[in-house]
Order: sequence, then structure tokens, then C-alpha cells
Amino acid sequence: MTLIKSISGIRGTIGGKPDNGLTPLDVVKFTSAYGTWVLNNHPKKTKITVIIGRDARLSGQMVSSIVTGTLIGLGINVVDLELSTTPTVEMAVTELKAHGGIILTASHNPKQWNALKLLNEKGEFISELNGQDILKLAEKADFNYAEVGDLGSYSINTDFINTHFKKIIDLQYVDVAAIKKANFTIVVDAINSSGGIVVPALLEKLGVKNITVIHGEPTGNFAHNPEPLPEHLSDLSKAVKKQKAHLGISVDPDVDRLAFVCEDGEMFGEEYTLVAVADYILKKNKKGNTVSNLSSTRALRDVTEAQGGSYSASAVGEVNVVKMMKDTNAVIGGEGNGGIILPELHYGRDALVGIAIFLTHLAKYGKTVSMLRGSYPGYFISKNKIELTPQINVDNVLAQVKEKYKKQPINSIDGVKIEFDKEWVHLRKSNTEPIIRIYSESQSATTADKLANKIISDIKEIIKN
Repeated sequence: MTLIKSISGIRGTIGGKPDNGLTPLDVVKFTSAYGTWVLNNHPKKTKITVIIGRDARLSGQMVSSIVTGTLIGLGINVVDLELSTTPTVEMAVTELKAHGGIILTASHNPKQWNALKLLNEKGEFISELNGQDILKLAEKADFNYAEVGDLGSYSINTDFINTHFKKIIDLQYVDVAAIKKANFTIVVDAINSSGGIVVPALLEKLGVKNITVIHGEPTGNFAHNPEPLPEHLSDLSKAVKKQKAHLGISVDPDVDRLAFVCEDGEMFGEEYTLVAVADYILKKNKKGNTVSNLSSTRALRDVTEAQGGSYSASAVGEVNVVKMMKDTNAVIGGEGNGGIILPELHYGRDALVGIAIFLTHLAKYGKTVSMLRGSYPGYFISKNKIELTPQINVDNVLAQVKEKYKKQPINSIDGVKIEFDKEWVHLRKSNTEPIIRIYSESQSATTADKLANKIISDIKEIIKN
């Protein structure tokens, strides 16, 4: 069993003993800490409201019931979106003028996992400082539950997804008429979660008539590994070719990550989801700025600079990307895992807005998905890791690598990123285990692998000595 207490939320495997897995007692403790933190931040408010929603995983209803009861016990009103998406809950916090939100999802983790993802009153993931405060409250168990006359209320709002859809369709970047005219045939892999409901519904509102859904029943029994990586999308690839579809769409269980499959069954590449959407946004916003994290493809920088804009790289993590986007007034940003953040809609990864803008882009491009992919700079990322013993000082290892390559451009805001012209290597330590993650990128897969292996060799030599 596993329980990971991080600054952004609590995630773990269901079952086991308290403090070793995500048990009912752990859900109560950390929900109580979060609810107390929200109450402390709004001492003058007579009634506090928190939005909750969940993906379709097997433990969702159980965890949701415990979270709901705990918040009500603290005197907090709960608005439950029930089976929903992460971006929908994020938007609901601000639209419904709530004071926070909890998303019950372990994102791309397997079905035995669940998590409490915590939002502030802006519908954004809480900051590192806020997360530390909540963890301290949980450790102290410093809670004060409401008396019977002051208990919170409970209401259900399953219609907010339509508000989400409308705000997407109303964006200047979305052209429903163009999408409808293109008469796309699309296959959707919904991983037996929320996407099976919301993605086809959005496509219909965008004017798409020919939709095939695989793994569409929201049972929580994921048909394959739920992370939308190429090795997990073979069913979608086969279905696209069988249906002679224009496009395949894959989302993760909580619909904040997005990946495409080309008409020939080949992968568009989740790194290029953001690149393609940003390309279209930038053509509408000349000299617009963009942001992605240090481990994302250089292709976003290339398309940004080609349009006269400025690109910035943040530390890994959505909260860090959002902060950098605000600091640089970015018009689009996200992560290379298929996460798209459009500030005009909200500051959170949103697969649904990504789908709408990509289809508009594709409709106006007028050629195939594979041709669109071929129009972007070609880069290949090699993803590796080194497992270390707990006795090894990872910070010291990274410092020595930085010293070895000090003549190269280096970014050290999150680990060490070393640039070699248009190639790069990013090394960062895991927050939960003694591992160094090593990502490298080049214009050929072979060179990217060689670059990673060179750094891995350097690290092993440092450890040896």
C-alpha cells in the first residue's frame, strides 16, 4: 500500500492500514485539514462552499461520500458535480463563487489509486506554501467540527459541464461552422472513465456527427494503462484505421491530458498536442508568449519564436507552469504530457478546450493530421531514470553534473537542464523516491538516447568516485 502526502494533495492506493494507504481515516484527516484551511482563510464568511467532483474510478463514490460528510461536518456547504472532469471542477469554483474545490482523481494512475487534488478559491491548484500549511494542520489534527445547527449543506450540480462546453464554444479560437463543414470522422478512447460521457458530448456540440467511442463505459475498470502514451493506445490506433477516421482522440481518466492518433494510425505525439494548439493560438496573437516546463519539447519554443513571441520554461508541475504564465503574460501554456492551459478560459490543464481548438485548426488547415504533424519541427525525447540507494546524496550528484557542464547554458530552477544548441538534457530528482529522472531531446531518436546515456554514464562515474 502507498500513501503520498504532497503539497498539492493526497494520493495513494485504496485499502491497508491508516497512514499506509488511502484509507477512510486518511480521507477524513486530510479533508478535515483542507476544510479547516479554507475556513481559516475566510474567517468573516458565514457560509463556505467547496466544489467536489470525481472521475469514474472504482473507489470514487466511496471517497466522495467520505469527503462530502467531512466537509459538511466542518460546517461547509458542498456542491457535488458527481462524475465530472478536473477542468470542469476548476472552472466551477470561480463560476459558482465557491471558496475551494477538491477533485477526486488519481489522474493517469491505475485503478487501485485515488487522490484528493486540492484547489484554492481561484480554481487553481494550491501553492507550495498552502500545501505545507494543510499538511501541518493534518499532522496536528487541529480541527473544530460544527455543532448540529451549523452543519453544511449538500447539493448536486450535474449541469455545469454544459457551462464548460458553452464557454469553450464561445472562444474566439473555436469555429463550429468550420468543424462541421470538415465532416470529421473521429474515434475516441475514453479509458472507461469520465471522457466516455463528456468528449462525445462536446464533439456533438462542435458539429461532429461521425463518432466512434471505444472503452466508453464509465465503469472505472480501465481497459488499459490509463496514461495516454503511445504504448497504451494500440486499440485506438487500430480503431482509427478500421473506421478510416480522420483522427483518434485519447484522454486520461480526469480529462486534463490529451493525445491524438493520426489518420494512418501513427501517434501525433503527446508532446505535440500543446505545440499544435499553441501554433493556432499564436497565429491569432502575434508575438504572444508561451510557457511549458523544462522537460517539454523545444518545438514549442520554435513555433513561438517563429511568430515573434517569447518562450519561457518553468519548473515541472502545473502550479509552476501557471505561475510562470502569469509572470510572463502568456497566451497559452502547458506541459509536454498533453496538458493545455488557456488563460482566457481558466488556469488549468483542459483536454476539452484542446480538442475544440485542435479541430478548428485541423479544419482550417485542410489537410491530414499526419501532414499537420509533419509541418512542425521534428524532435525526439528519450525518457530515462536511474534508481539510487537512499544513502546517495542526489543534490550532490546533480551539483557535480552541473559543474562538469558549466560551459554550456544551464537552467537549475528544477534540477539541472543542460543545453547543447538545439539538444538538451534535463535531470531532476523524484520527490518521493531516490530516483534521478533523465530526459533528453534531439532531432533524432538515436542522438537523444546517446545524449541520455552519456549523462547516465557521467552520473555513475560520479557515484563510483
